[in-house]
Amino acid sequence: MAQVLEFKLPDLGEGLTEAEIVRWLVSVGDVVAVDQPVVEVETAKAMVEVPCPYGGVVTARFGEEGTELPVGAPLLTVAVGAETPPGDGTPDRPAGSGSGGSGAERPTSEGSGNVLVGYGTTAPAARRRRVRVRLGGSAPTEAAPVQTAPATATTAPTAIAVRTAEATVPTDARPDVRRGPVPVISPLVRKLARECGIDLREVAGSGPEGLILRSDVERAMAARTETVAPQAPQAPQVAQAPAPQGHRTPLRGIRGAVADKLSRSRREIPDATCWVDADATELMHARVAMNSATGPSAGPKISVLALFARICTAALARYPELNATVDMERREIVRLDEVHLGFAAQTERGLVVPVVRDAHARGAESLSAEFGRLTEAARAGTLTPGELTGGTFTLNNYGVFGVDGSTPIINHPEAAMLGVGRIVPKPWVHEGELAVRQVVQLSLTFDHRVCDGGTAGGFLRYVADCVEQPALLLRTL
Repeated sequence: MAQVLEFKLPDLGEGLTEAEIVRWLVSVGDVVAVDQPVVEVETAKAMVEVPCPYGGVVTARFGEEGTELPVGAPLLTVAVGAETPPGDGTPDRPAGSGSGGSGAERPTSEGSGNVLVGYGTTAPAARRRRVRVRLGGSAPTEAAPVQTAPATATTAPTAIAVRTAEATVPTDARPDVRRGPVPVISPLVRKLARECGIDLREVAGSGPEGLILRSDVERAMAARTETVAPQAPQAPQVAQAPAPQGHRTPLRGIRGAVADKLSRSRREIPDATCWVDADATELMHARVAMNSATGPSAGPKISVLALFARICTAALARYPELNATVDMERREIVRLDEVHLGFAAQTERGLVVPVVRDAHARGAESLSAEFGRLTEAARAGTLTPGELTGGTFTLNNYGVFGVDGSTPIINHPEAAMLGVGRIVPKPWVHEGELAVRQVVQLSLTFDHRVCDGGTAGGFLRYVADCVEQPALLLRTL
């Protein structure tokens, strides 16, 4: 007899508490292998393909495409040890011996070790002892397998024995619910309940399998307020203006994450901006020379963004105060040793900031290749959470939108951001004469807690000097 295992939405890291189902990669009845991606979900950080740690036959899926599920909610169930259709290409797996006389077979494969945060496939955790509560004070005994199927999922037509933690005692005869575990996953929900004095054991959950959501706690708060509040005299009815009409878009996913991060940056960071115009003619000539080289010295094409990134890392080596973050709990400025350079990329799904790791150790060719790779992944929606976090300084090329200047919002918790406007021909005094030159406006938005204007101005002036005289970079090679 096959054993049905439930696979729940794992913790995807970075404090994410929910994800939206974008596309199912398997259907009910399909045979899946260990670590095979089964669903594509969208978090506030990126699109993620979630691999299943079990191999077998899919018996149920939970949630349609477009449904948002909290971390820990069931994704699907897999019948492990079930007979698979012949010729399906799935390698045979040895069946393990049953335990506890249940007759259920356990998977013997240890998996490949591919993991997301919160679960893995290398070593199954020890199973808890399943117990059933008896009335009259008798000792608990191990629950036997029961025939059941998920109530809210699309199930396979065959009945399969399922191990379940539900007691077989009738609902109205169960002991006080306060003695059981609290069905809540989100730490934010627990914090809200604790701050408001709500006992989660008295809250009925409206999520999957009775999971307690934030809305459940808020309803409990409202009910308690109505109970204890004295009957106040009715105030005169005041006509309220109707809600504005129009198309409403929920602030969730990437758009919601961007809104939260920008709002936090404005609340917490006292930012200031300085800017300067620079003659980029020589820099553009240098790029043409690099990209037109032939023979053994020729290499991949160098992008303008890569040249500005190389200038940034050289400037941060001179002014490391700007490669920092502020720890307000300890009231300390933390100066960082490595430069992980983020760059703003506009995609169909919204603004994302991929991060080039160890940018200070890369040359122009390596930076250009990594910018290209991350940009393609951003447009395809395949960036991982690790490629979107951990930046220490951000480079924002808003010149691609045809604008000259901007005062960008700092990417919290970083301390600064360099903005680059469009490079266009403008009148410029060159060597004492009026000439048409390629001019760019540079802006630096910085956290005034980490440095004063002298440091910020020195950084920006050095960047402008390198743009006007690229040979200055030779000093740092």
